[in-house]
Amino acid sequence: MKSFRRKNSRLLTDCAMGRQPADLVVRDGIWVCVQTGELIPHTEIAVIDGRIAYVGPSATHAIGENTKIVEAKGRYLVPGLLDGHMHVESGMLTVTEFVRAVLPHGTTAMFIDPHEIANVLGLKGVKLMVDEALVQPNHVFVQIPSCVPSAPGFETPGSSITPSDVKEAMQWEGIIGLGEMMNFPAVALSDALVHEEMEITHDAHKIIGGHYASLDLELPFSGYVAGGPQDDHEGTRIVDAIQRARAGMKVMMRYGSAWLDVVEQIKAVTEHGLDSRNFLLCTDDSLAATLINDGHMDRVLRHTILQHVDPMIAIQMATINTAQHFGLESELGQIAPGRYADIVLVQDLNDFRVDLVIAKGKVVAENGKNKIEFERINYPNWAIDTIHLPTLVESSQFDIRTKSKSEALVNVIGVIENQAPTRHLKMKLPVVNSTIQIDPEMDVAKLAIVERHHNTGRIQNAYVSGFGFTEKCAIASSFMHDAHHLIVTGTDSELMAKAVNRLAEIGGGQVVFLKDKIISEIRLPIAGLISDLPAADVSKQVDGILDGFKKCGCNLNNPNMQLSLLGLVVIPELRLSDLGLLNVKNFKFISVVENG
Repeated sequence: MKSFRRKNSRLLTDCAMGRQPADLVVRDGIWVCVQTGELIPHTEIAVIDGRIAYVGPSATHAIGENTKIVEAKGRYLVPGLLDGHMHVESGMLTVTEFVRAVLPHGTTAMFIDPHEIANVLGLKGVKLMVDEALVQPNHVFVQIPSCVPSAPGFETPGSSITPSDVKEAMQWEGIIGLGEMMNFPAVALSDALVHEEMEITHDAHKIIGGHYASLDLELPFSGYVAGGPQDDHEGTRIVDAIQRARAGMKVMMRYGSAWLDVVEQIKAVTEHGLDSRNFLLCTDDSLAATLINDGHMDRVLRHTILQHVDPMIAIQMATINTAQHFGLESELGQIAPGRYADIVLVQDLNDFRVDLVIAKGKVVAENGKNKIEFERINYPNWAIDTIHLPTLVESSQFDIRTKSKSEALVNVIGVIENQAPTRHLKMKLPVVNSTIQIDPEMDVAKLAIVERHHNTGRIQNAYVSGFGFTEKCAIASSFMHDAHHLIVTGTDSELMAKAVNRLAEIGGGQVVFLKDKIISEIRLPIAGLISDLPAADVSKQVDGILDGFKKCGCNLNNPNMQLSLLGLVVIPELRLSDLGLLNVKNFKFISVVENG
């Protein structure tokens, strides 16, 4: 766990009693008391040494000559917002730039799982993230990745995390627990390595994150929960939420850039009457464009409240519930004496828009703008040069041949908009000169993964349906959950080759080719995952990629995120890895072509 600065108990007491002037006083606000569910008007808060000393009707006794005064003027005083599960890398941002983007939106604590960078750079990549997290103006807790690779034997990562790595990292400052245990079949089948990781975490008295992506809630689910995971963010249905809560797990309902899972799962509370204390809110994956244009946990709260959830309950799901889950209720998640002074001022709880943010006792943002300076972080060269291809790829490497004469029955990955799971489709495609042709009218595009870590030159091809491409195009990315090889989709093999070769040239990123021209591009030099630019710049570039999707004919809500998950071999039904097309329901590789 993060080593919190020790509380100066006498200093806090003296400030509360008026013997020591406060550093900061917030006057005349409505206290959103999440610990009791009350709204208490005309409340004042005295802060000293980064923590709350006094909460009550008047803090006049704590005001000194140098005390900074914040006039709430009847606004709501809300505990700083906590994101219970997220990946900084999904924003294509450094930890610092992610914090810079979300701090004005009231996010004062983040629980991050850096398994993206771990798949490329291993434990030393995780340590980069941990060290950067420790110098942030808000609280950034790190979970040591549990599944690197996500499913051993079914993909080839750039590096790996072992039980001995987990044991070492559990001693680091800033580690809050074990990251999401994605390899749910290994847990249910009693794999020694995953259970060793969970036992190490349990012995360290830290939280084990869950990731049960199967729809099977019978014995495999029971076995998974018995193994140790204590929360889960992979539910999409009401029954998922109910069964997880009954099993003693915390239900993490995610609302990110593409995963919109609050709507159904919150009905377990609003319609079935389950205790809301067992429900948390998180984002999981948020693109920079979402952060800049729409917000972060404030956005999640607005959405949740629209689902007929009382604002107090929604706020509890983003504050005290999360703090209690991670054993941090004595430090975070509520406005109360002794806790860190993480406070958000809001005019209207039903339309949650943040006016002012106090983090660790300092006013850090106001009216959507940061009021502090951020430390500049330099990444080492070994974290930059990560795209390794033996030669340039050629267009013929993206063709699938068959013995069939006129048509071929193929297994196709079916994209489900706004959800992580995919469908297993079977479709008939035309054959010309022994080469399978795609048919845009059937909404079928080519999909390929190019191994980029070990110079193997290995390419796996498949087909995908759901992007709706209508133009001659190709889109490639070095951001591909979780192994992060190069993934490319499109309607033309030549453009697919150009797109992959362009990524090798720029050291990783994303690129859209339309009719032989690059129409949008983003460079991700850090591990091929992360930009070194500010969030606003990354947001504009990501908007360009999304616009590129549209110009290719795709109208999905967030196709960029959908594309990045097509290689994640732990979420049903079909996925493509650098080793082949995988049926995740039974963890067996299958042929792309059914009839030869």
